[in-house]
Amino acid sequence: MSVTIYHNPACGTSRNTLALIRNAGVEPFVIEYLKQPPERATLAGLIAASGLQVRDAMRQKGTPYAELGLDAPSMTDDQLLDAMLAHPILINRPFVATPLGVRLCRPSELVLDILDQPQRGAFTKEDGERVIDADGKRVQHG
Repeated sequence: MSVTIYHNPACGTSRNTLALIRNAGVEPFVIEYLKQPPERATLAGLIAASGLQVRDAMRQKGTPYAELGLDAPSMTDDQLLDAMLAHPILINRPFVATPLGVRLCRPSELVLDILDQPQRGAFTKEDGERVIDADGKRVQHG
């Protein structure tokens, strides 16, 4: 299975998503998008394929989102994409693409919906939340 993750190693959600992919026995193609931003068409395609609007694919916290005036309702999708390409930190993460689809994996366990390989064992997120039990089954919460 061909899997690509647009990854930020400084992000816990991104690290958890990458670990869940690997827990399925898949070694993904890892793109550290802060160092190697996607091309405009790729970014627009990821957003569209995930079913999101461009604004919904933007990270606000810890970014220049407000300072750049990107919260203005008058900003077009093209302007927002331009900002994301100029400041890759504005791209929310992690996007994961597989033959089964594309997801913005927030929370990280959304990646399970687009992996065709089962989890191979227990998995606990960095914050201590159990996501996969010892039998490789998804743990149901609340």
